[in-house]
Amino acid sequence: MPSLSQENQEYLQEHLPRQATWAQLLPLFRAEEDYNLSIHQVTENKGDSQAGTGVKPVGSERTEMRVQQMCSGSETQGSIPSQQGTGSSRGSNACCFCWCCCCSCSCLTVRNQEDQRPRRASHELRTDIPECEESPTPTLEEVCAWAHSFDNLMVTPAGRNAFREFLRTEFSEENMLFWMACEELKREANKNIIEEKAKIIYEDYISILSPKEVSLDSRVREGINRNMAEPSQHTFDDAQLQIYTLMHRDSYPRFMNSTVYKDLLKSLTEKAVEA
Repeated sequence: MPSLSQENQEYLQEHLPRQATWAQLLPLFRAEEDYNLSIHQVTENKGDSQAGTGVKPVGSERTEMRVQQMCSGSETQGSIPSQQGTGSSRGSNACCFCWCCCCSCSCLTVRNQEDQRPRRASHELRTDIPECEESPTPTLEEVCAWAHSFDNLMVTPAGRNAFREFLRTEFSEENMLFWMACEELKREANKNIIEEKAKIIYEDYISILSPKEVSLDSRVREGINRNMAEPSQHTFDDAQLQIYTLMHRDSYPRFMNSTVYKDLLKSLTEKAVEA
């Protein structure tokens, strides 16, 4: 607490207009000097006692604690496995409430549990659809009929197999698998099996968490969500029609110009000529 010098006190005494005011301030100045003197004596006494007993000066203990916290924080960070080289950078482990990056942070516990949550791989998707339908070798007339309409292609097992083979090259086989699953659902009569298969179809092709999700608009999705309260053979009719139209307009023209179709047509034509 700073004190006024003798010169400042004399200056104030000379320039203050009233003696009464100076009389009121003078006791305050004297009390201030007595206070500063007592503080100075106490500080000297503390310094002597600390020097004699080896006590650390005020503030050093707080500084040491801060250094220890920084050291322990760096050791903790070093013990946490680095996630920067694992293919997906998640940034710092610190959360908005835990500045020290401690391992016991509840946010980190939840995050680690989410990272360790098992995810279902694409090959684990439940489906009764075979990799390839059993069908005889298509005739030249059948393969030529495929070029006339998309319905002619989809009505025969050989046509669906050839189309599926082409869709695999475009990474869109899930469209055909979904359409076939819906056809299988329509042939089911048992109510319990219908509910089970409807849930499987939803999880495998409708859910946004599925790796084989098909592309549907919001209107159709909302209708499916309502229908899933009481699943039936026709729960996915609108979605099946939309995917069928998508394959017809988008994938079918490319299939007709693909090597899959042209090679098959060429081989059957050569066999017919040889015969």
